[in-house]
Parts: sequence; structure tokens; C-alpha cells
Amino acid sequence: MPWIQINFDTNPDHADTLEDALLEAGSLSVTLQDNADQPLFEPAIGETPLWSQTRISALYDAEVDLNMALRMIEACYGQPLPPHRSEILEDKDWEREWIKNYKPMRFGRRLWICPSWIEPPETDAVNLLLDPGLAFGTGTHPTTAQCLEWLDGADVKGKTVVDYGCGSGILAIAALLLGADKVIGVDIDPQALVASRDNAQRNGITDERLELYLPEQMAEKYTESAADLVIANILAGPLVELSDTLIGLAKSGADIVLSGVLDSQAETIRACYSQSCDILQIVNQEEWIRVDAVKH
Repeated sequence: MPWIQINFDTNPDHADTLEDALLEAGSLSVTLQDNADQPLFEPAIGETPLWSQTRISALYDAEVDLNMALRMIEACYGQPLPPHRSEILEDKDWEREWIKNYKPMRFGRRLWICPSWIEPPETDAVNLLLDPGLAFGTGTHPTTAQCLEWLDGADVKGKTVVDYGCGSGILAIAALLLGADKVIGVDIDPQALVASRDNAQRNGITDERLELYLPEQMAEKYTESAADLVIANILAGPLVELSDTLIGLAKSGADIVLSGVLDSQAETIRACYSQSCDILQIVNQEEWIRVDAVKH
């Protein structure tokens, strides 16, 4: 079934009011996007920034009376509408569109991340079969790639690993396939824990080797010195807020690998962790960094 999409050009001062008006006027969904190729990375804590030029797109059933819909939006908005245009969207199977473009990827010397529906290109390699579902982590983002490359080059055999912000389980499962004894995965999103468990089973990983928790559940069971390796691919703000927790989970001499950080935030992370850790190196890839450290 086709859809009608109405695109409005606005700015942060009017975006919230227009979004509310669109929803009140019966839009099926509302999406906010950059309208000027302006990068927007991690927001400051407590902020929800928008692009200086913002496009708001409202989706309607194709059978809607467009003129009537616009009059209703304007009535709810309470002022003349900003510049706008409409277009017909043909219905697509978006899951199939995504699947079509997701290919096997190699990280380091021996690790491949393979979509679960594709035969691994090197059957004798370490092949992680992945279907991320709704969770973050496919290997396509530089921050995930940096962590996978670190794991491929590390000796994790027999180690206990904490993956804080496990998402799809990609890093946790990679560590287990590379020889880790046990991984403790943590995420604030219950859907991520479901995806991690599904992907673990897809790769023959038992529940005993991959424990999965929400943060509050994790805190009840593990308080300190639980891991030989702590890896956290999240964002700079949470990495700072969680620094005591992440450092506390690491044994003395344990590796701590931090990612999800912009290069402009490197010194903030270094300053936060250097009191308890030796910072071994900071690796940069496409404006994103990975911080490799060892706990004192």
C-alpha cells in the first residue's frame, strides 16, 4: 500500500510545536531529520539538540484528503504552516531492503561477522553469525569495528569479559568465539538482551557462557573485580558517568576498552580514566576513537 509523506522545513524553535500538531492532526508517524547535511553527534547530558535546519516528515495513508489534512495540521499548529511539499511513497519490505545490503565483513586477521542468512566466505575462520534485530551492533559503525579489531588481536582465551552496552551481542559473542570463558553482557534495553540471547544461540553459545542483565540486575550480582576485560561501546557521557562502575568491575591488570567516543572527547575520557588506569593508546577511525587502557 502506498503512503503520502508531507515534508516540512523548519528549525529547532518550532519543531516541537509542529511535531505535536502533526500527531494531533492524525499523522501515522512523524520523523525529524537534518535538512542541511549538518552532522549531529552525541548530545550533552540532559539536552536534546536538533539541526539548525530541520525537516519534519509526516506520514499518512495514501487515501487521505491532502488538502483537508493540511487544513487540520494548520488548525492544530495555530499559525501558518512552514514551507512544505508532499510525495507518494511506494510501500517496501524495509527488512528485505536492509538484508539485501548487509554483507559479510572481516575484522582483523581471523574474525568475520556474517549475516545469518549468508554462507560465511571463509569456513575455517572465526565466523560470527549475526541477526541484530532491533539492537545496535552490526559491525558497520566505526566504533563497533574498532572493538572487533581489538578483540581479534587480543588473547582472550579463558578470560571473563564484561560487555557493557552489549546491544546485539556482537562483541560478547565475538569474545566467546575467540576463546573467552564467560561474558557478562549488560544493556539498558530489554530488546538488546533478547537480540543478544538469540544471536548467542545462533552461534552455539550456551546460557552459562553468556550471562545477560539489565544494569540494576548486574549491580545486584557483580560489584567489583569480576572481569579480566571490560569493554564498553556506548557514548562519552555514559562512559564518564559509569567510570566508577566500569573500573570497579575490572580486576587489577585487566584491560579496559572504551569506544563510542568522538575524537574531540578523547581528553575527557583520558582524564576520567587515567587516575585508575594506564592509558595505552587512543585509536582514531573516521572521527571516532577507541581508548585502550589497563587498570592499575
